Amino acid sequence: MEGVLDFLATNGPIGSLAAWRLGEMARPVRAILFNKTASANWALAWHQDRVIAVREREEVEGFGPWTRKHGALHVAPPFELLAGMLTLRAHLDPVPQTNAPLLVAPGSHRFGRIPEADVPEVVCKCGVAMCLAEAGDIWIYATPILHASDRASVATHRRVLQVDYAVGDLPGGLQWLGV
Repeated sequence: MEGVLDFLATNGPIGSLAAWRLGEMARPVRAILFNKTASANWALAWHQDRVIAVREREEVEGFGPWTRKHGALHVAPPFELLAGMLTLRAHLDPVPQTNAPLLVAPGSHRFGRIPEADVPEVVCKCGVAMCLAEAGDIWIYATPILHASDRASVATHRRVLQVDYAVGDLPGGLQWLGV
C-alpha cells in the first residue's frame, strides 16, 4: 500500500501532476479502479461527479444529501468545493475509439452545478471531446466536468485508475475518506 501512496503523493508520478495544477497542498481524496471487459462492459450517461467520500457523517450546512456507494459514505458538497478539485485518469490499457473512451464536454464545469434537464443543451453548447489514450497516458480534468462513456464496441480490458485530488480540510469535522 505504501508504494501506491508514494505513486499518488504530490512528489510521485501521478500526484506531481495534481500538484502542478493545484499546488503542493494537493492530496488524493478518492481513487477508483475501473476495468471494462467483455463481461463487464457498461455505458455511463452524461453526468457530473457531485459527491465526495468522507469518513463519517457530520451534519454541516450546505452538505447533503448523503449516500453510500460501494460501502463508502458520500455527501454532495457545495459546488465551490468540487470546482476546486481535479481528477486524474491513469490509463493502464490502450483506449482507442472502439474501447469506450471517456467523453467530456469541454468547459462544462464552468456552468456550475448543471440540472439534469439542462445536460443535453450544455453538451451541445460545449461539444464533445473523446479522450483516447495509450497505456501510460494520464488525462487531467476539472472534477465537475460533464462526462460520459459508451459501451466498448470491441470489448477488451480498459483499466483506468481514477484519482480525485483536493486541497485543504473539510469544514465542520468532516474528513476526507482518502486513499
